Amino acid sequence: MAIALDASAETAFSKDLLSGSSRANVIDRWIYVFTAASFIAIVLAGFIPDSFDKIAAIRAGMRPPFPIILHVHAVLMGSFLLLLLGQSVLVATGNRSWHMQLGVAAAVLFPALVIAGLILVPTIYHSVWNAAQTAPEPARQQLQGVLPILEDILLLQLRIGILFPILMWIALRSRTRAPGLHKRLIFLTTAPLLAAAFDRINWLPTTMPSSPVATDLYVLLAVSPMFLWDLVRNRSLHPAYLIWAAFFLPLTVVVHSLWDTPFWHATARHILGV
Repeated sequence: MAIALDASAETAFSKDLLSGSSRANVIDRWIYVFTAASFIAIVLAGFIPDSFDKIAAIRAGMRPPFPIILHVHAVLMGSFLLLLLGQSVLVATGNRSWHMQLGVAAAVLFPALVIAGLILVPTIYHSVWNAAQTAPEPARQQLQGVLPILEDILLLQLRIGILFPILMWIALRSRTRAPGLHKRLIFLTTAPLLAAAFDRINWLPTTMPSSPVATDLYVLLAVSPMFLWDLVRNRSLHPAYLIWAAFFLPLTVVVHSLWDTPFWHATARHILGV
């Protein structure tokens, strides 16, 4: 299926000025580097201030300590984003052989991130749940208010848990047959992972926790420079965006339909075993 999909995408979009054409200009070569660097900047802007706040709350006894899996996930995510930036620079500077050799690391990081995420989500929820049962009264009330938010956020995490392995698998399988599809899908698949960082940038206008609309718009904004330049240069919509939308949009409809409903809160607690 993946091989047929790669060949179809390549045939549907044989002219791709952003994938190594002799007509490629400076922006063509560096737009992906800019996008990868912006992903890292978004993560740093969201998680550095938030981490300091959480450390202070832990010291004050207002939340449980960070579990080990959280540190593992942070290292893997940071490594993945740095790899994305490094790979983008290698392609922009014409070092394609190094790019292909370093791509082996993606095949290792990709499943490691999936596994770490599957462990992290219930671990965080259970740590907050347990603390909400035993913490002093002021902290207990605050933590009990956090639990419904975590249950709603589980919807976003489940969406990532479905999208990331499927689309990353397609992207990695297409790296030789359809390089344009490969690199675009890598970025499009990574973008939803930024939702957690956007939610932590407290100076951004947000609809959270009542709705994830703003978070989804910020994710789209993160890939908009790449998307808009693609339209300007190629004057057509690359199949990579259609493939991504075919998975992302239906799942997003489900997320928004279930968000903060009694049915979902009961279902989330059942899934998480509490």
